[in-house]
Amino acid sequence: MGGIGVDPTNYQDRLQTLSEASVEHHFDAFVDIGWDDPAYAIDPEDPRWILPDVDPLGRTEWYRSLPRARQIEVGFYRQTNVVKVGLQFEQVLIAGLMMYCLDLPNGRAEFRYSTHEATEECHHTQMFQEFVNRTGLDVPGAHSLFRALGPFLPLAAKHVPFIFFVGVLGGEEPIDHVQKVMLRSGHPMHPLLERISQIHVAEEARHIGFAHQFLEHRAPRLGFRQRSVASVLTPVLMRVLCDAIVVPGPKALRDMGIPREVAREVWWGSEESRKFLRDMFGDVRMLAEETGLMNPVSRRVWRALGIAGRPNRFRSEPAPAAD
Repeated sequence: MGGIGVDPTNYQDRLQTLSEASVEHHFDAFVDIGWDDPAYAIDPEDPRWILPDVDPLGRTEWYRSLPRARQIEVGFYRQTNVVKVGLQFEQVLIAGLMMYCLDLPNGRAEFRYSTHEATEECHHTQMFQEFVNRTGLDVPGAHSLFRALGPFLPLAAKHVPFIFFVGVLGGEEPIDHVQKVMLRSGHPMHPLLERISQIHVAEEARHIGFAHQFLEHRAPRLGFRQRSVASVLTPVLMRVLCDAIVVPGPKALRDMGIPREVAREVWWGSEESRKFLRDMFGDVRMLAEETGLMNPVSRRVWRALGIAGRPNRFRSEPAPAAD
């Protein structure tokens, strides 16, 4: 298993490389986005808000049968709400990173990169909130349960950092997957949302890379019992956090007027939507295999939660058309 033998020197070098990349290639929410560019103006009736077929809701017969004006209205709300969800998750992540750094010994490379990441996440929250503000929509974002538990989740970073960084992937991987699918689809996006997504995907690649490096480095230090618990918690956290972040809450469903039976189909009743769910975690399955967190018991949990499948061969491998 590749990750079990991670060289500590290589780990420090990789964190140094990530830190240097954050210095050399970073974005500022109010410098690198031309908010007042006329091309970025937000028009609620812009047809580019229509959801593409790669979106789980956009591919449903219910959505495709809506009048064009309603497709635009629902797509506008949904895409704005997804941005708000990203903002809320990153607020929790920033708090967790600060909790993790609180008692780190001097000289640890994790401190520098964690603070670089927190800085970048702050810029992400700024650009996400600015986008939401400019839409004029009062979207709730994540499910109310996630927002209620959010203040307590960062405590895991201090007391069980390995599990915290597993949870980081449970939130970052689905958001990153959704944005990449939209960007790769070739479907015309609103240019402001496209620019925000491009910036977020570019910097999230480093953040996800850090979480992978951290878990690969720490996994060999887990005892048998810790590894057993972590192996089962990994798929549980993936599914729980994915549902909390990706599945709209009751208010958002009401605001968009999505019937219950359609919501059940989209999240995750149809075979297409179940494949979309599995595809989000190809990288994490690869990581679990490499770090010894995939075993006969945990495999059953992955399958029971509907997120089992072939692990990716390399990071960010595009999902196959069928599996």
